[in-house]
Amino acid sequence: MNQQSSTPAGEDTVREQVVRTADRLYYEQGILSVGMDSVRDAAGVSLKRLYSLFASKDELVVAVLRLRQQMLRQGLEAHRDLATDPRERVLSVFDFLDRWFGEPGFRGCGFINAFGELGSRSDDVASVVRETKVDFRTYVEGLVREAGGSDAVALQVVLLAEGAQTTAAITGTPSLIASSARAAAATLLDADLAATA
Repeated sequence: MNQQSSTPAGEDTVREQVVRTADRLYYEQGILSVGMDSVRDAAGVSLKRLYSLFASKDELVVAVLRLRQQMLRQGLEAHRDLATDPRERVLSVFDFLDRWFGEPGFRGCGFINAFGELGSRSDDVASVVRETKVDFRTYVEGLVREAGGSDAVALQVVLLAEGAQTTAAITGTPSLIASSARAAAATLLDADLAATA
C-alpha cells in the first residue's frame, strides 16, 4: 500500500536546497569551518526553518553525505553504461574518476574529507562514510566478477581508485593520476583473467 509523504512538497524543495548549499560550502571550505548560520545565509532560509529541517549540524552533514552517495552511484552507473564489454565496465570506474577529477574546484573525496574532520566525533558521519566505502567495494567486486576476475583483484582495483582520489586532490595532476590508475587496473585485471583462462 502506498503512503503519502507527511512532508509538504515545498518543504522537500527547501530541504534539497539547504542540503545542496551545505554540500557546496562543506566541500569548498571544510565542514568544521562552516557554521549553520553560513548555511542559513547561503541557502536563504531562516535559522528557525533550518533547524526545523535539521535538528543538528551532524544531521545536515549526514544528509549531505546521502546526497553524495546518490551522485556517486549515478556517476559510476552512467560511465558503466557507456562501456562496451565487461572489462571496460570495470575500467569505467576510472573514466568516471577522470571526469570528476577534472571538475573545477575538485578537492578529493567528500567522504574521506568528512571522515577526516568528523569521523572520530560523530558515529553517524563515520557510519555513512563506512557504508559508502563498503558499497563502492561491493560495486567494483560485481563488475570484476562479471568480467571473470577474482575478488582479490577487485580489492586491488578499489585500492587504486581510492588512492587515486586522494593523490589527485593533493598533487593537482588529476588527469595523469586517473589515467595511470586506469592503466594499473587494466594490467591487474588482464593478468588475473589470463591466469584463470
